[in-house]
Amino acid sequence: MIKEYLLQNWALLLIIVAFAIALKVTVFLEKRTVRHFYAMLVEIFVLSIAVFTEFYLADRGAYALARTLLMALRYSATPIIIAQVIYSLVKKPNPAVFIPAAALTVIDIVSIFTGIVFSVGEDGVFHRGPLGTLPFVAAAVYSVFVVYVLYKNSNKRAAEIMPIVFLAIALTSGVVLPFFLGPAFSHIFCTTIALALFVYYVFLIIQVTKKDPLTGLLNRQAYYADIESNPESITALVSMDMNGLKILNDTQGHAAGDEGLITLGVCFMRAVRRGESAYRVGGDEFVIICRRVPRDEVAALADRIRKNVAETEYGVSVGYSYSDGKKTIDDMLRESDEMMYIEKACYYKTTEKD
Repeated sequence: MIKEYLLQNWALLLIIVAFAIALKVTVFLEKRTVRHFYAMLVEIFVLSIAVFTEFYLADRGAYALARTLLMALRYSATPIIIAQVIYSLVKKPNPAVFIPAAALTVIDIVSIFTGIVFSVGEDGVFHRGPLGTLPFVAAAVYSVFVVYVLYKNSNKRAAEIMPIVFLAIALTSGVVLPFFLGPAFSHIFCTTIALALFVYYVFLIIQVTKKDPLTGLLNRQAYYADIESNPESITALVSMDMNGLKILNDTQGHAAGDEGLITLGVCFMRAVRRGESAYRVGGDEFVIICRRVPRDEVAALADRIRKNVAETEYGVSVGYSYSDGKKTIDDMLRESDEMMYIEKACYYKTTEKD
């Protein structure tokens, strides 16, 4: 039995070992993210054992109860793993993402006794119940949601979008391919997920050298590199500066200040659209580069930033400059900074009056 497991899952085991070694030596990712990656590797390994055991027993045409228990584990695991991907890879995760997965797990457990999702007859034959497609629908919804969340929390650059698409295809394959390949796909599902996560991890490491570790925005080095790359395509710059960071650091500590910067970073990432990239260029200084973005969309971007930040307990001053092709990058940055400083002066003047 062990020999058969190794033959079927040797590639998976190599990926898991390589992934674990890579996580051990990496210094670029947050400890929280690394811990979640480790947890997912353990879950995938346990799932591979469950899948192998389930089909091992199925080939012998018996052990109906054991097979039903293992099926409940297999059907519940996929949404849980995808939910964990979402929870692990966003800057400010929301535990509520696990609620649908937990609800499906309860339904799968109930199905062990009722057959509402699946059952195994005394003859050893698998039967799909009235809710037999629910695990696949749940996994499909989660796969779509993971793309939405990761895209929403990205800098909307092709280098970040491509690995998100790759991950989505790998996850979606676990929903679609079983209907074409049958139960046989279950044998390679764990390998598919592990490989997808490993590839996404590699992309993360490649991108992390360009990112600010605190906010997840692009860093100062990336900003200087990008303004020198095709500067003629840059139609606008947006300058942002956090209001009251020094007071926050002095009164509540630097951890509170960091939390404010992280929150602003999330607001900026949610505000940018295609052709717009956000950077942290200083302590509380941020810039957005807009490439081939019309004037009205630049103003709309500034409004989205203000609206997003207004929903938090923090404040930000915003300025922008649009170019018709005659302004240099320095000219645009100077104009956007001037507008931003005027807004900041109004903020502090109002604060003093209060």
